[in-house]
Amino acid sequence: MLNKLQISEKATIREALSAIEMNHHGMIFLRDGDGGIAGLVTDGDIRRHLLGGVGLDQPVAGCANTDFVWADSSSSREMLLKRLDSQIRFIPLLNEHRHLVSVISRDSLPSDDESRIYARSRSPVRISFSGGGSDLTHYFTNETGAVINTTVSLYSHAVLRLRDDDRVIIHSRDLNDTLEAENVTDAVAAEGQFGLIQALINTVRPDYGFELYLYSDYPMNSGLGGSAVVSSAVLGCFNQFRQDRWDQHELAELAFQAERLSLNISGGWQDQYATVFGGFNFMEFRMDQNIVHPLRIAPDILLELEESLILCDTGIGHQSGEIHLDQKQQMQQGEVRQFVQANVELAYTMRNQLLRGRLLDFGNSLHKAWELKRRVSERISSSHLDGIYSLALASGALGGKLLGAGGGGFFLFYVTPFEKHRLMEALEGGGLAIRPFRFEHEGLQAWTVRESNNHKDGIRP
Repeated sequence: MLNKLQISEKATIREALSAIEMNHHGMIFLRDGDGGIAGLVTDGDIRRHLLGGVGLDQPVAGCANTDFVWADSSSSREMLLKRLDSQIRFIPLLNEHRHLVSVISRDSLPSDDESRIYARSRSPVRISFSGGGSDLTHYFTNETGAVINTTVSLYSHAVLRLRDDDRVIIHSRDLNDTLEAENVTDAVAAEGQFGLIQALINTVRPDYGFELYLYSDYPMNSGLGGSAVVSSAVLGCFNQFRQDRWDQHELAELAFQAERLSLNISGGWQDQYATVFGGFNFMEFRMDQNIVHPLRIAPDILLELEESLILCDTGIGHQSGEIHLDQKQQMQQGEVRQFVQANVELAYTMRNQLLRGRLLDFGNSLHKAWELKRRVSERISSSHLDGIYSLALASGALGGKLLGAGGGGFFLFYVTPFEKHRLMEALEGGGLAIRPFRFEHEGLQAWTVRESNNHKDGIRP
């Protein structure tokens, strides 16, 4: 088509008229010896010169407008629209050599082609206050489970981009390892330490090759619901490439399916819902359905609570699946189930304390929650962990609890403002690390980015 819009600048007027008649555009571009566009001639230009006495066999270059309106082929759509809005019928697009690339008009300004994109996501960890253990399916089969938790500003991050082939490459900074496979099937079957990610891929079943990059702001086995948080981040990225996107409940269920069913790791439901939904939530668990109740807590209460909590890393990792499995066995005893039931009732109490802003009562309830939790299984605490807790109480803490299944990870302590410095000094003096945080009111966040906006073109391993 572009050839019909061009003619040599050495052509005659007769040849130019013939070309204009054939292209039905009422104009022709003149091409110089290097292939660049040197001028523009319309049928009106030729008509005026013929009326002035110029013959048909004269060079058409004498009729040309060399100061015609054109645009660079890389011009923005916005600029082209503005040009066309200025009574210009058509605009030739020229490259750096002034070669004709395209011609646009008011009736033929195509939309941009789809650019290559990548997906990013981040999902926050949760801290739980009470009700732990009641979110296990074997507990709420006959009872109602209830927990109260919130998300904080520590995240798992994921980046996903599609490949032009079937290969799968997964980089995990947390594991300090890379998985490479020729296709999705081989990736799922590969040996190594990527079991959770492989379970997620097997659950999602993508029909394309991809590269996945993962890292977290917190250590593994920390009691912050990390495996569910990583799962949420991964699912959030894959969700960006779906036409029918999963909703929050479906994302939480998929994360549960991958970890609990595919990997057969024992555990509860709250971690998946907490990281996907985000914010302060009171959750109830029943066999017919799980319900997530967002809590509307006054901003000043949230700020005061945030300043009254200390997140302390014990430096001890744990295997939550083994502890949950032990809890399941222990829960066969009526006395242990009573401890969990008391923790559920305490969760309702702590919910009301938060909503009413009774933070001193909340701090004391946190201590009760720990006392109940540690009686569910001997594996939840240890003499070393009990020593840390005793040190905290002696240094001003009203209460606290070990987060997650127990056995290690992070302690959460509640302390009044005039005792906070003393508690921090005591914990750090005991060789423990304090992790600053803020409440995170959003859950899983995922989005897409054009690679051309934030990636070097042409780089693809």
